[in-house]
Amino acid sequence: MDWFKRKDKKIKEKDKKSIPDGLWDKCKSCNEIIYCPELEKNLFICHHCDHHFRVKPSFYKDLLLDKDTVKKYFRNLSSIDFLKFKTGKSYKDQISQAKEKTGDNDAIKVYGGEINKNPVILGVMNFHFIGGSMGSVIGEVVSRSIKISGDKKLPFILICCSGGARMQEGAISLMQLAKTTSQLAKFSKNGGLYIPILTDPTTGGVTASFGMLGDLILAEPGALIGFAGPRVIKQTIGQDLPNGFQRSEFLLKKGFIDHIVHRKNMKQEISTLISMFS
Repeated sequence: MDWFKRKDKKIKEKDKKSIPDGLWDKCKSCNEIIYCPELEKNLFICHHCDHHFRVKPSFYKDLLLDKDTVKKYFRNLSSIDFLKFKTGKSYKDQISQAKEKTGDNDAIKVYGGEINKNPVILGVMNFHFIGGSMGSVIGEVVSRSIKISGDKKLPFILICCSGGARMQEGAISLMQLAKTTSQLAKFSKNGGLYIPILTDPTTGGVTASFGMLGDLILAEPGALIGFAGPRVIKQTIGQDLPNGFQRSEFLLKKGFIDHIVHRKNMKQEISTLISMFS
């Protein structure tokens, strides 16, 4: 159809309407394009395939804690560059950029409050802050949270979301595994109730420490949970991995977690468990 040309017919194209940023999102599981206000209304769960999107820490605070019961802890703790660590950019610059991006001092927030009138201490990790990596601040905050929970005789609920240890802090980061697990051992010995909720992703040092030491280990549907990533494991053993390897459903079948909890039911199920085991 070479004979048809828009300029010959004097056809003018209308100006394309720009679509504002943040109105649409794409599901990583089924590739469906979702209208963001509808996604938010559905608790950031894809209504096509039930994929649970990653969310900000404030989302879990609003989802789980009863209104007007919320108290913040440890607002002013912040990481420092112990080792003057540099790769492409300095660790000091990474911390500054993460603070500016998230508005948080580090990759965890802790609240006191009530879940259906059950008093708890709630910790929420933030993957958007340097991959939710566990450095000295997360180790200190988790340890203090466990101690407060023990002193007040309250359940400690922790939403885990992390890429692992923060290697910009070297051995100091790895020391947090021992620090947090020793506090949990004391807490458990004294009859404390600890419930970690593993979300996508929970990997590395967090899985190797407080992520898997709960009295009851819960997980969101489809969450990636493991120590090393599946790609590293496949390269190491030289074999294909089973379907769904390191996802919540696979780990439930193998006995690594106790229960998969849908985000819509999370508040009610946690309050039921607290009532049963406290």
